[in-house]
Amino acid sequence: MTAGTSDIEKAAGVLRAGGLVALPTETVYGLGANAEDPAAVARIFQVKGRPPSHPLIVHIGGAEQLDDWVEDVPATARLLAEHFWPGPLTLVLRRGSRVPLEATGGLDTVAVRVPDHPVALALLAAFAGGVTAPSANRFGQVSPTTANDVRDELGDAVDFVLDGGPCQVGVESTIVDVTGEAPSILRPGGVTREDLEAVLGFPLAVPSASHIRVPGQHPSHYAPRARVVLVEPEKVIAEAERAQELGHRVGVFVPAPFAGAPVKAHTVVAVPASMAAYARGLYGFLRELDQRGCDLIVASVPAQEGLGLAIANRLRRAAGPRSTV
Repeated sequence: MTAGTSDIEKAAGVLRAGGLVALPTETVYGLGANAEDPAAVARIFQVKGRPPSHPLIVHIGGAEQLDDWVEDVPATARLLAEHFWPGPLTLVLRRGSRVPLEATGGLDTVAVRVPDHPVALALLAAFAGGVTAPSANRFGQVSPTTANDVRDELGDAVDFVLDGGPCQVGVESTIVDVTGEAPSILRPGGVTREDLEAVLGFPLAVPSASHIRVPGQHPSHYAPRARVVLVEPEKVIAEAERAQELGHRVGVFVPAPFAGAPVKAHTVVAVPASMAAYARGLYGFLRELDQRGCDLIVASVPAQEGLGLAIANRLRRAAGPRSTV
């Protein structure tokens, strides 16, 4: 059952009182706080176990509010906002005085977006302010795409959970830096590079590293409890069966071209042929394999075009080196 008007009013009241609200967006569920309340923002970092140097995204109710939150809005930023907001696009701009440094990890830039979800937009309208909202999960772990995911992971640490149903995009927003002379993609996501380039009329760089800190850049991120191993698509089944024979409880993402092939593994996930369906289901697949007791997940990255670029980014982070501390 999705949130109604009374739930939205209650959530807005929680935000005004300095509390935390889990809210649905089209990408993933966010852990929201009043963007102008440093103490509430600090609670986000505490609940998530997130390093305070990692900036948050400020969610606003419409592109017309952008000037309230940033120092200046280049023409490129206005063009992208006009075409993709509401939607899974985050713009990095110069921080306005309204945004506390606690929300930006101490940076003079701020990440801003307008979510494309009726419940999120209704909450932003009722609250009449900005909401900082990283994904509503422990830092570095699999992002939540349902309200139950949030409850299972964060429990009573969240003051109120707004249920808006399953997220329709399933991976986080695309982050574009528009502070310099040439915009660049700092994190691929729900808006594809091809769509951005079609609007801008020129190619966009996707640097492997950025001088601007943004969400999702930690070497290990979006990670399930199981270890993730990435191999070439044609090697997925053989690698999964080899690991299973060695005693692992293997979960395997079988690429669409090999769908239906027999696999000796603990749990088999058939990867959707549609990249939109794959993105929408990715985090749910990872959570399911954890729930089924897998200790190893074998997968391959899709072609890095369209939403495949974002999926490949998430899988590589999920497979990244994990801290032993």
